Order: sequence, then structure tokens, then C-alpha cells
Amino acid sequence: MAERLTVARPYAEAVFALAAEEKRLPHWQSALALLRAVSEAPKVRELLNNPKTDVAAKMKMFAEVCGDALDAGGKRLAEVLLRAGRIGLMAEIETLFLQRKEAAEGTVEATIETALPLDATQENEIRAALAKHTGRKVDAQISVNPALIGGTRITVGDTVIDASVQGRLAVMARELHA
Repeated sequence: MAERLTVARPYAEAVFALAAEEKRLPHWQSALALLRAVSEAPKVRELLNNPKTDVAAKMKMFAEVCGDALDAGGKRLAEVLLRAGRIGLMAEIETLFLQRKEAAEGTVEATIETALPLDATQENEIRAALAKHTGRKVDAQISVNPALIGGTRITVGDTVIDASVQGRLAVMARELHA
């Protein structure tokens, strides 16, 4: 994974620099999401991995699938990645771009899973605590996951704070088997 991120980083940095210069960060975020989704589609991946398919045919396929949803800049990026044999790095490129975007905007994305629905006060308290902890504005996606049994599981970047009953039971099970 680290090697893929290392290879993807220059592409993500270049796209971020262009997006920031153009003041079109949300546009490029959407373009990268589209390129990732298309490149990960099973039939597309099969075509991309076929050594008998040339870059022109792959580019044509991307243009047809994406249609007008992908502008000239997005098409150029796809072509550069196809010619370099790096289109398979779209997920990493998108992830690195989003990290740079969040840092530039002073935000961080968080995923909050709860066993039971939260009321507005609880949501605000969790967001405030995360903002204080990270020093950034928190853009949180909140979902209910009954499998947690109780408590919450919060993911911010690579950090997971598991305060769920399910997580505690898993820790206890590992300790008992050790």
C-alpha cells in the first residue's frame, strides 16, 4: 500500500496544484471520484488489464463511459495515467487529493458509527470534541450500526477510536486467547 501511495503522490499533488490554481477543488474532487469509479468497474478493469488493448482504445472507452461528466482536464489526466500504466492508482490519487484538499480547507472527514441514533446535542458534542482534538473543522458522516451493540466507533483518517461494546468484546476475546 505504501508503494502505491508513493507512486500516486506526484499525480495527486499535480492535480491538487492545478485545482487550487484554478480555484476548482470541488470540480476536481468530482472528476477524480468519477475516474476512480469508472476505473474500478469490473468490465472496465478487464479492458484496462488487457495488454492487447492500446491506449487509444482505453481512452475512447473512458470518453464514452464518462461522456460530458468529464471535462477536457479530466480526460487529459485519464490519458496521462493510461499512457503511464497508472490508471489503477485512481483510488490512491483520489485519497491523497482529498487529504490535501481537507488540509487546505482546514477540515477533516470523520465517520461516526453509533449503535443507536444520536440526537442533535450528542452529534454537536462529538463534532466539537473531534474539532478540538484535530484542530480542524470536522465534516462528519454519521451512521447507525446496530452490530456495535452499544457505544460509538469514530474514524478520522487512519485513526480509529472504538468505544463500542463490539470493540471491547473483541479486545476481551483476543486477551482470553493470548
